[in-house]
Amino acid sequence: MKVLILGISGGIARGLALRLRDSGHQVAGIDLRPWRDAPKDIEVHAVDVRKRATEDVFRRWKPDAVVHMATVTAFTVRGGERGRINLDGTKAVFDHCAAHGVKQVLFIGRHTFYGAAPDSPLYHSEDEPPRALEAIPELADLVAADLYAATALWRLPDITTAVLRFVYTLGTPGTGTLANLIRGKRVPMVLGYDPLFHVMQEEDVVTALQLALEKRVRGIFNVAGPAPVPLSVIIRGTGRTPVPLPSPLLSLLMGRAGFPRLSVGATDHLRYPIVVDNKRFLAATGFQATYDEGRILRAYADSLPVDRAELG
Repeated sequence: MKVLILGISGGIARGLALRLRDSGHQVAGIDLRPWRDAPKDIEVHAVDVRKRATEDVFRRWKPDAVVHMATVTAFTVRGGERGRINLDGTKAVFDHCAAHGVKQVLFIGRHTFYGAAPDSPLYHSEDEPPRALEAIPELADLVAADLYAATALWRLPDITTAVLRFVYTLGTPGTGTLANLIRGKRVPMVLGYDPLFHVMQEEDVVTALQLALEKRVRGIFNVAGPAPVPLSVIIRGTGRTPVPLPSPLLSLLMGRAGFPRLSVGATDHLRYPIVVDNKRFLAATGFQATYDEGRILRAYADSLPVDRAELG
């Protein structure tokens, strides 16, 4: 199978590319960021997914499957440009897939799609709508891209489309939303709250993606590893110190005094959990996580010990 990975220079995407290549698939990728030590048998095209040059890659390379990992978060790109990358880029990807005979698409979403709210159910199923976007407006463009990708299930019936909503990842080299939150020696919490967090090791994410491709899953799926654990357990399990603070003070200190920079509404997620039900994905793929909670936390702690911890 010929697999085109969009956003191939990211850590998980590189791992997926190597895993697929070693499994006998042909792999190419698109990313404006460089992958300087990319293997010679993996083509990497430094083009913008929204530009005509991307369609030229589709036309010339003729992929059988596309893995769309080229969305960005609030801290990577700001404001309107982020929205254009996430939503316009996703539309362009599906347009190219439809025009050039792609048979399968994986859209890689995030479990934060569901939002953090006091009245949310403990476990979110794939059939639930997003909530509390007014509290975290930075998520709106990612949610819009997720919803647009889901429309391909009926708009483009000839393409086997799967929307995969992954939980937070931890591991080496310690990158990502949750990894950045706990990067420093002291990790903020909201006084009186200790929400559950779902975490997954990056190697297990690669395995889940490979299974989704090879099993040709279709539909919307939550993807998670071991059971969720309280934030305080994650903080202490990685060798950090939790610092509970009143919410108004926490908002003032974000990005200062050795604390990480968070989005305007992110403190809601430090109050309320976003936990997902992943039974649908397990049934469709037979996926089994190989890393339990303790091993995940130790891997992160080993990749960034407290004596070398600093804010990203």
